[in-house]
Amino acid sequence: MNNYNYTVILFVFFGFTKLLTGQEILTVEEAVQIALENNYQIKIAANELQIDEVSVSVGNAGMLPQVALGLTDNNSIQNLSQTRSDGTKVERDNARNNSLNYGIALDWTLFDGLKMFADYEQLKETQKLGEAQLKQVILNKVGEVMITYFDLVQQKQQLTALDSTIIISEQRVDLAYNRFTIGKASKLEVLNAQVDLNTDKTLMQRQKELYVNTKVQLNEYLARDLKIDFEVVPEIFVDQALQLTELETLVGKENPSLQAEQINKKISELELKQTRALRYPTIFASTGYNFGRTESSLGFTTNSNSRGWNYGFGASLNVFDGFNQNRNEKIAKIQIENSEVAIAQRTQELMSLLNTTYQTYLTNISLIELEGKNEAIAQENMEITVEKYKIGIIPTIEFRTAQLNYINAKVRHSNAKFQAKLSEIILKQLAGNLVL
Repeated sequence: MNNYNYTVILFVFFGFTKLLTGQEILTVEEAVQIALENNYQIKIAANELQIDEVSVSVGNAGMLPQVALGLTDNNSIQNLSQTRSDGTKVERDNARNNSLNYGIALDWTLFDGLKMFADYEQLKETQKLGEAQLKQVILNKVGEVMITYFDLVQQKQQLTALDSTIIISEQRVDLAYNRFTIGKASKLEVLNAQVDLNTDKTLMQRQKELYVNTKVQLNEYLARDLKIDFEVVPEIFVDQALQLTELETLVGKENPSLQAEQINKKISELELKQTRALRYPTIFASTGYNFGRTESSLGFTTNSNSRGWNYGFGASLNVFDGFNQNRNEKIAKIQIENSEVAIAQRTQELMSLLNTTYQTYLTNISLIELEGKNEAIAQENMEITVEKYKIGIIPTIEFRTAQLNYINAKVRHSNAKFQAKLSEIILKQLAGNLVL
């Protein structure tokens, strides 16, 4: 069957289902898209990444000069008394004094042991770390959405199975009652059939409760109205082509948590460069243009004005700081070693989880086929049992056993497909390529 025909069939099926139920058919692709647009944690992680992106600038790394405008206006009113060197005595009440200074100043660090370049590289690595963290959040949330979605599919299948077994139990009650009325069965058989029917209905109510609650949980992950009702697709399809060697390669390249550890190691190396830069002198330059005016009611100079440039250079060098420089460099080197250990530890954890999950994946794949055969056998056995029960050649307990075997086989088959899909999702999460 080509892709066009398959798409047409799906479209017709979903349209017919929606016509019957009157509810939205939510596909897993649509659920993931809604989560990517609405999920709160994804939004927060995306905003954190924007902060990191904005922070990457040469100015934030200290490479650009600092320019500032300044204004100072001092005023005073005083009662003054002066005796000058020639013996002249001057007194004045409410003497006013004013000093006004304003101008522009520039300060620029020309050399700091290349620390500013290490700062700039650290800002870029921090942005990469934010990208890895955002990818991890997206993988986690998409995984949660997909697992919850396919859990709903499984629960829907179990509801269908329970619905079919209730129909069978109702038929059994009718048959038992008809046999009782014509004297071919005791009332005990009717009561047992009714008890089993009520038990099935109880299970159905519990399953419906779980189904509704899981819908609420999925709406929560999608960050939308919790009361929105919808239907899910009827079947789970599992990717059975995953290969362990390919997954191991992808984990080493694409896993965001491992990428974060590798970025942290680069940041630790840059922190060592920043620490070593303190061994070198810091050279800076400054310049500015100032205006000044002074007015005084009393004194040899009653009015003064000035304006002009000022400039200069300076340097500083840490000669001795109580051996803190050596100590800080040793600490920075140890932090690099810890980063290497963290990478090795995380790699081993991921590979261990990948291998165990892959083995579970293979087991679940084989169980899908096995449980499918069991379901077919249980269905055939159920059909034969119903016919035999109708003509009264098998006891009630044998009928109930066949009925329970049938419902349990359907549930196990559905659960096997869900567990295989769960393993598939986890494997793709670990490989960092959880795509639809």
